[in-house]
Amino acid sequence: MAIDFTLLRTDSDTHARLGRITTPHGEIPTPAFAPVGTQATVKALDPRDLHELGAELILGNTYHLYLRPGADVVAELGGLHSFMGWDGPILTDSGGFQVFSLAENRRVTDEGVEFRSHIDGSRHLFTPEMVIRTQEQLGADIVMVLDECAEPNDRAYNEQAMARTHAWAERCLRAQTRSDQALFGIVQGGIFADLRRQSAEFLSGLDFPGYAIGGLSVGESKEEMLATLDITTPLLPPEKPRYLMGVGAPEDLLEGAARGVDLFDCVLPTRLARNGALFTRNGRINIRNARYERDAAPIEPGCQCATCRSFSRAYLRHLFKARELLAPRLATIHNVHFLLELMRDIRAAIADGSFQTFKGEFLSAYPVIPHDVRVANREKRKSRVSNRESSS
Repeated sequence: MAIDFTLLRTDSDTHARLGRITTPHGEIPTPAFAPVGTQATVKALDPRDLHELGAELILGNTYHLYLRPGADVVAELGGLHSFMGWDGPILTDSGGFQVFSLAENRRVTDEGVEFRSHIDGSRHLFTPEMVIRTQEQLGADIVMVLDECAEPNDRAYNEQAMARTHAWAERCLRAQTRSDQALFGIVQGGIFADLRRQSAEFLSGLDFPGYAIGGLSVGESKEEMLATLDITTPLLPPEKPRYLMGVGAPEDLLEGAARGVDLFDCVLPTRLARNGALFTRNGRINIRNARYERDAAPIEPGCQCATCRSFSRAYLRHLFKARELLAPRLATIHNVHFLLELMRDIRAAIADGSFQTFKGEFLSAYPVIPHDVRVANREKRKSRVSNRESSS
């Protein structure tokens, strides 16, 4: 088998799990957060940075790498590990979400998804077989089936998308030829409890090595996301790893871990860092604010990341105001360290039986940005991206 999952402990007060995933490129202690390297790079960081930060897993994206530089190029140069100089475990998303969120002029049929590239307008067809072939060329340790991600509140669309996702999952299994890659199924169904149950039960019957929970953090309320996790995770095989896709806010990592999630990924820490938003245990700070102009303290006192050990808030603010390239790099080092350190603390708390207490203490000190504000910000970002691409 391409991976082996060992469940070491389940928290007595929650559903939090302490485990270990063994892959061909190393072990992943779980729960774990994967920094996102969409274009075969975690933005502003190199592999040495990631090792020093303690990253156990990184994520690449099939849609983006298929379009540029091309999976055949990556394969010719030795696969993703060799291509990007990273020797640890890699997970690749199938690109399904990007097809539905970025690509233009989509046409979805039972065969697959035909779309125009957001880069140059060229036409492409993603089928389950093609997506598996592409991921086999890329060579990640964990790969995903092609799925259809629907609007979370549209029941009719979710029924159709779930049925198509199930059919595509079966085709992905039949298309797989590499025994050294673990193919995960993706549970869909929006916020509808009965659809999530159907999806979890159907995919569990296909005996994937692991299971992803898709279609969340895409516009539904925080309460709806957590309620969906409450329904879904208990239906997944306990001996297999569970991966919550695209979720990475600190409060969501804690809530997801409490519900039995083992793997997380998100662009949030790197995206926020590039815009001067930095994590602290007392909430986010905007380092561009004038209040930090003469602040000699590190981003967070006591933080052991390379940025906090060497530089002040005043210096970080200066770099951002001067638009120096070092600014996003130092900010990214801190934000990625913050989330990876949070995951280490979560694992330690599960191990010693104090997870519930740790979770409560962390969340009581960490102001959560209201979900409607986060959704609005996400829509603003999409609009800016769309405007840039249409004018380029």
